[in-house]
Amino acid sequence: MELRFIKMHGLGNDFIIIDDRDGKIKACRDYPLISKILCSRHFGIGADGICLILDSIDHDIKFKVFNSDGSEAQMCGNAMRCFAKYLYENRIILKKKIRVDTEAGTIIPEVIVNDNGVVQSIKVDMGEPVFLCDDIPFKSNNKTTVKENITVKGMEYSVTAVGMGNPHCVIFVDDIRNVDLEKHGPLIESHERFPEKTNVEFVEVMNSKELRMRVWERGAGITLACGTGACASLVAANLAGKADQKAIIHLDGGDLEIYWNKTTNHIFKTGSATEIFKGKIQIF
Repeated sequence: MELRFIKMHGLGNDFIIIDDRDGKIKACRDYPLISKILCSRHFGIGADGICLILDSIDHDIKFKVFNSDGSEAQMCGNAMRCFAKYLYENRIILKKKIRVDTEAGTIIPEVIVNDNGVVQSIKVDMGEPVFLCDDIPFKSNNKTTVKENITVKGMEYSVTAVGMGNPHCVIFVDDIRNVDLEKHGPLIESHERFPEKTNVEFVEVMNSKELRMRVWERGAGITLACGTGACASLVAANLAGKADQKAIIHLDGGDLEIYWNKTTNHIFKTGSATEIFKGKIQIF
């Protein structure tokens, strides 16, 4: 089967965008297998995940995202920005603000365009953060957790667990350059207290309006950016009295502006999305 695709990235977090509104791709191969094949950086196109455009009954469109290991993620902020830009610039949906059906609930991205109709950035209403440990999920004797200690291979970490439709473990450090992300990331990701595994964010607080973050993503490993992780980091930093409600999150792939509107309890994420190339590939 010949599959047409477009590859995009949000601050270096790269995705293969596939339109399967007619269901022909799923009828040929299941999505987890397709993701493993296409995301291979040696034998496929290469990406952190695939992003699917699907029809929705009660929303403008449906969004699904699968990691490079074939696991499905409930949400992905960087993929959502790519998704929204692709829909608008390819005239699939002409509205600038849309309601997207995701496994994490309704997400509302808004494209910000220049006078020529070119998308300059995308602002996404990421919904409300989740604090209840049972809902994240995170195993704890407390209902919520801020800077709770967990032990991994004899090492103790002070963590804040936050849900953004997917689980996050935020750890504050004095100097992010000293973090061995490849060593510690997978150990915390699969820690027994995170029954559905977790994304892991190490965060250095530069000042109340700037955070530096590096991430180990559940199912993908080290990536250059994580939108839901940036949201979780801002929330965790604010709860700990380390940051304001709005801050710039500096990621390996670039910057995101995150704003937590405490009146509505919604988090807004603004950043770029970039097309890399498009093409077609045979899948068997």
